[in-house]
Amino acid sequence: MAKLSVEEVKHVAKLARLAITDEEAEKFATQLGAITDFANELQELDTTDVVPTTHVLPVHNVFREDIPAKGLDRDLMMKNVKEQQDGLVKVPPIIAQ
Repeated sequence: MAKLSVEEVKHVAKLARLAITDEEAEKFATQLGAITDFANELQELDTTDVVPTTHVLPVHNVFREDIPAKGLDRDLMMKNVKEQQDGLVKVPPIIAQ
């Protein structure tokens, strides 16, 4: 089993902005080594007759027809607005000045 070095694990942790202890680095070195060994085993498989897939199920997006339609009447909508100014909805400021 290929084991990553503790320095490599600490370097990757630093790149990911993770704080790990020396004990964790040692543990992860062994675990990550096992993962890379498994990935290397997968590389040895013959996949020449396997069709590439992005998903195991035949999923597809369902979209409705994009048909332009007349919008709601502005005056009718503005009747429900508490505060308005120049035909627009007036809201409280969210950034203090």
